Amino acid sequence: MDSFLLFFEQMPTWQKLFWVMTCLGFSWILEANLPLVQLQYRKWHHARANFVFLGTTLSINAVFSALALGVVAWTGATEFGLLHLFELPNVLEMMAAIIILDFTAQYFAHWLMHRVKFLWRFHVVHHSDTKVDATTGTRLHPGDFFVRECVALIALTLTGAPLAYYVVYRVTTIFFTFVTHANISLPRWLDATLSFVFVTPNMHKFHHHFERPWTDKNYGGILSIWDRLFGTLVYDDPNSVIYGVDVADPGLDEHVLHQMKLPFRGGSDLDRD
Repeated sequence: MDSFLLFFEQMPTWQKLFWVMTCLGFSWILEANLPLVQLQYRKWHHARANFVFLGTTLSINAVFSALALGVVAWTGATEFGLLHLFELPNVLEMMAAIIILDFTAQYFAHWLMHRVKFLWRFHVVHHSDTKVDATTGTRLHPGDFFVRECVALIALTLTGAPLAYYVVYRVTTIFFTFVTHANISLPRWLDATLSFVFVTPNMHKFHHHFERPWTDKNYGGILSIWDRLFGTLVYDDPNSVIYGVDVADPGLDEHVLHQMKLPFRGGSDLDRD
């Protein structure tokens, strides 16, 4: 276990980037062989638009990674945080950290993006994609990702998790982000079974339906238990899903400049009740 944790604690940036590309490549292979729907689009043109957002995400992440190092150093030196309140074996402690981080930095942060009008204006860019595939997972407006990273940093502080646990959590979220957005169809029985614990491709597709109530369901990132506990779970026929969002122009979903400016559009047409 010590060597496992040391690997993630010392994981260089190039290996993290390699993991991002590996997860994307793996998802694309699945999309080619197990498509959920036959999307009528130019895959690389669609990917190019979403990769612009990936670039801004990686830039913001670089700043917050440095801040996370400072947080980890401080909580370690002061023994601040939930994990310092009790003694557990490393594997159980790591699992506890991932569960807490998944709830706060994934489920709760995502719920906030939908419930706070100002934040929704940024998050709508993610939902405006009318051709959801693996690259949609990278489609986060800089304002959206900034807020998520702030929540993650607060969660990291409150847990007092060491760097290795946090990196394991982050690489896990990368895998789930690509796979759950991927245009893939697992055997229905397998997807339904896995969804009792984990967020699955079919489960997350309902979240990308163009209108409520499905848009405001299935907020989970890794674990589906939060949606079950808080009554935000929906699971139906994924072929009923229509991608996009009813407050954005579907014809401009690949227009990057338009999407970057979208949160700042005047009027209340993006706002929600």
